[in-house]
Amino acid sequence: MGKRIIQQRRGKGSHTYKTRNKASIVRPGYTANLEGEYKVIKLISSVGHSAPIAKMMNAKGDLFYNFAANLLYVGQTIKIGGNASGDVTKIGDLKNGTRIFNIENHPKDGGKFVRTGGNSVIIVSKEGGLVKVAMPSKKEKKFNPDCRVTLGVAAGDGKLDKPVMKAGTKFYIMKSKSKLWPRTSAVAMNAIDHPFGSGRGKRIKSKIAKRNAPPGKKVGLIRPSRTGRKKR
Repeated sequence: MGKRIIQQRRGKGSHTYKTRNKASIVRPGYTANLEGEYKVIKLISSVGHSAPIAKMMNAKGDLFYNFAANLLYVGQTIKIGGNASGDVTKIGDLKNGTRIFNIENHPKDGGKFVRTGGNSVIIVSKEGGLVKVAMPSKKEKKFNPDCRVTLGVAAGDGKLDKPVMKAGTKFYIMKSKSKLWPRTSAVAMNAIDHPFGSGRGKRIKSKIAKRNAPPGKKVGLIRPSRTGRKKR
């Protein structure tokens, strides 16, 4: 009897693919205030994030959580609209060449891009009312100038450099991120268990799944914008 492939099992919603509540104790984002000063009162190590999270509070007692910048410390003052490392400001107010992280995709969405530990990107240029940023994927992406960002480099660099010595430790690390581990290669499976599986060796060819294919067949290239080698 064949097995369900990974995306079929994920769609079922079993415990394997559920994240523990402890993995996301807080939800990092940005405050609704567009100006003011906040003081870092605590640094939190979140299981579901590679970068530490800073808990900040202003004089009125308003709280918000954000990913900590490198070398951020408890007691440090963060300015909304400032230009120092760890400050939060609009991307349109920054100069070209500035290092930033935790970028909003749309204004006031709390940050969607560049949120992993030790990561940052550089502002390349401003053109046509948009700000162009060189992303970690080497591609350039344009943002609304009202999108907020955090200045500097995200803390937590080197967190994953330490080797994982036990398989059980790796299992629980991946489980906290709602990811299945260990993963079996599709071409190493039997033909009944996966569309790529067979006992005839690893002759891997890129396969394009049909747009209306069921979950058991939707593997390989999913609705690719193009295929084949790029012509120069």
